[in-house]
Amino acid sequence: MSLLPVLSGRDAVNALERAGYAVDHQTGSHIILRHVEPPYRRVTIPNHKKLAKGTLRSIIRQVGLTVDDFIGLL
Repeated sequence: MSLLPVLSGRDAVNALERAGYAVDHQTGSHIILRHVEPPYRRVTIPNHKKLAKGTLRSIIRQVGLTVDDFIGLL
């Protein structure tokens, strides 16, 4: 298992856009992404300068990727 990198919310959004997600909308400091193909998964990413490791791990789990796959998208 790889170590999680320290990322901002915007960095995580950019990585998930490469994985087939698109920005649906933003409410306050939270960016909501939606997968463009079925199943239309939705994931919320806080637009913070530094994401907590538990939050980042939860986002990776919600989109169905492994940590190594996610790091490959960076």
